[in-house]
Amino acid sequence: MNKTPYPDDWPDIDTKLYNRSVKLFNAVKNMLSVKLDLHADPQVLEGDIFLFNHFSRFETFIPQFLIYEKAGAYSCAIASREFFKEDNVLSRYLKHVGVFPHNHDRLFPLLAGQILRGRKVIIFPEGGMVKDRRVIDKRGHYSIYSRVTGNRRKQHTGPAVLAQGLETFKAAIRHAHSQNDVALLRQWKDALQIDSIDQLIAVANKPTLMVPANITFYPIRSSENLLFKSVELFSDGLSLRQSEELLIEGNIMLKNTDMDIRMGTPVDPCWVWDWRTRYLMNKVVPEINTIDDVFTLNSRPKNWRQRLLGTYFIKNAQCSRDRYMEGIYANVTINLSHLAATLIMYCIGQGRMYIEKDKFYSILYIAIKHLQNNTVIHLHRSLLNPDDYSDLFKAANKRFDYFMCVAKEAGLIKEAENSYQFLPKLCVESDFDSIRLENPIAVYNNEAAPLHTVRDTLIDAIDECSHADKDKLAAWHFEDECRTLAWEKRAYSKPLFEDIGPEEVAVADPTPFFIQPELANGFGVLLVHGLLASPAELRTYGEYLVKQGYTVLGIRLKGHGTSPYALRDQSWEDWYGCVQRGFDILKVHCPRIFVAGFSTGGALALKLAAEHYPEMIGVIAVSVPLKFVNPAFMLVPLLHGTNKLVDWVSAYEGVKPFIDNEPEHPAINYRNTPVRALYELRLLIAQLDELLPQISLPVLIIYGDEDPIVSPKGAPIIMDKLGSKHKKIQVIKSRRHGILMENIGGAWSVIDDFLNCRMGRATRNPSSM
Repeated sequence: MNKTPYPDDWPDIDTKLYNRSVKLFNAVKNMLSVKLDLHADPQVLEGDIFLFNHFSRFETFIPQFLIYEKAGAYSCAIASREFFKEDNVLSRYLKHVGVFPHNHDRLFPLLAGQILRGRKVIIFPEGGMVKDRRVIDKRGHYSIYSRVTGNRRKQHTGPAVLAQGLETFKAAIRHAHSQNDVALLRQWKDALQIDSIDQLIAVANKPTLMVPANITFYPIRSSENLLFKSVELFSDGLSLRQSEELLIEGNIMLKNTDMDIRMGTPVDPCWVWDWRTRYLMNKVVPEINTIDDVFTLNSRPKNWRQRLLGTYFIKNAQCSRDRYMEGIYANVTINLSHLAATLIMYCIGQGRMYIEKDKFYSILYIAIKHLQNNTVIHLHRSLLNPDDYSDLFKAANKRFDYFMCVAKEAGLIKEAENSYQFLPKLCVESDFDSIRLENPIAVYNNEAAPLHTVRDTLIDAIDECSHADKDKLAAWHFEDECRTLAWEKRAYSKPLFEDIGPEEVAVADPTPFFIQPELANGFGVLLVHGLLASPAELRTYGEYLVKQGYTVLGIRLKGHGTSPYALRDQSWEDWYGCVQRGFDILKVHCPRIFVAGFSTGGALALKLAAEHYPEMIGVIAVSVPLKFVNPAFMLVPLLHGTNKLVDWVSAYEGVKPFIDNEPEHPAINYRNTPVRALYELRLLIAQLDELLPQISLPVLIIYGDEDPIVSPKGAPIIMDKLGSKHKKIQVIKSRRHGILMENIGGAWSVIDDFLNCRMGRATRNPSSM
């Protein structure tokens, strides 16, 4: 390493300047489109040396600010000597916020002194940007490409050298304390600018820990952006390297990129020390007079003991280096692009230059479900939230579509009607400074390569896909419905949505339910709850049906059972998608299915009937809200439109986003009704009006004659418009809305008669259904 003379001392961190920098960083962060997410246990943040992978220049400014934000600790960093060649505003700024030139003669002693004063140190042990993300060589060893030599090299041992030196100096402090050498302890206290000898001893008794951490960007974009265009406008011409970095860095900052920073298990620099190292340590420690002494054991040893200990330290540092690099790469946040890229490169390695679309989607889904149960792999939130991956089977996944779009534009993949064809460019070695633009598939594959579990899981999924277990897939789909509920609860439990929280008193379990009887009769019933409620509304009725031999699934409509704010963000198409998924799950277990819906659920059940699914043999629609008792509901479209206008022109959420509701079942229903939800219900009813004549299935319509919410005038209209030959309307004497939940007027028995009649017909003559 070429070293340039610098002052032996170095300015301490200017805390006021550092604090102002943090505030500026937060202001800029809020303006950018990058989403920073730090995953770290509080204990991990107590570490001393934080180690990160290096993919972009943007990321080098992030860790120290996040650590300060989370732990309140100041951090030092290392930068290229190029920043310190001249005495200018930038170099002075960097000096005063804890940045050291990489070639400072006393770099390690200075950093060690900072750590002993309670500061953190940020290091990027790869020593440069690894644009191709290829960190493992053909022999399976950690190494990276060096632009300087044009060859592959090992990652740096500097963090391990620093940590071992710290441990050695701490041992010297402890030895001096045991010998009651107050003069030496005072000398060290003053040199390190530590307040007291007691504090010095406390620091010496604290183990030094290196924290491996990974920064994962998703997705990687290479399209033109504002930053690139601005620089291009005012420059005479950009090199390939400059253009590539501006495209990648600009998109990271400006185009909704996720930046997951994940900290792993701390590494103890002494973990590899054997008895010989410890023996020599005990002999050498009494010879240490300054913190610089511990970092010259190998380069300027005073005797054979120091020379031999220095040799052991070199070997130990190499072992520690492998340990912390493994920790860095093990904490990659795996996303869908990693899985797709790994699958593609595996197929190519097996000599397969194409893959059927349906097979591709199925393999990815199966792998996701298995990886969700793997406690070693860290998945991106989009692989944990079914809203982001469950539509893979429908070939309508936005993240997958974007991945494929980029791959096709780069000339890596060609899309045929039923397959994806892998093009020769995928196998061509790309230039280091263009690979992120020319072959992002290789970059994603390289990034996931250290995690063998990812590749192994995909290989197993290929085999599993060829003989897919429908029951297992159905179980996974039902699990996804439960996962969606958990994600929705988490998303809408933030302080932002707490203003109406105290008014909501629903405590009933909103989880979807799937119940199979001990002795099944071969028929299934899909239950669909009403607006503002949850599956809990029909749980008791579902259990009643199970006792009669029916297999029952109670689906949850999105936005229900969590927060009225969640419901406000859903459309009727979202609700209907839940019903469709519930039906798909149930038909795996039952060849013949009834669909029973209450209120809004009844309207959704009728819409499903218009799809003419062969497994569906009858519909029970209870209290369908075609018309309302309260005429104010006619003003909902106007109020919704006003809300949208106000929301568009101001920061307020409309003039009246919620309407107060006095539910019959406050333990189940929301007390705040989103105007948006009522508007969506109106849209659904409008759709239903056109679909009723298309329904040919047997239908049972039930309504209460004095329902306080749904006007009984709507039921005859539905009956008249239904295209079914077999249809029946049943009036229940009730002044309450919840006639199905409460079994008012023997509603369950009425439905029993309908079910038994249809079951009998289906058993005698399946084609007549």
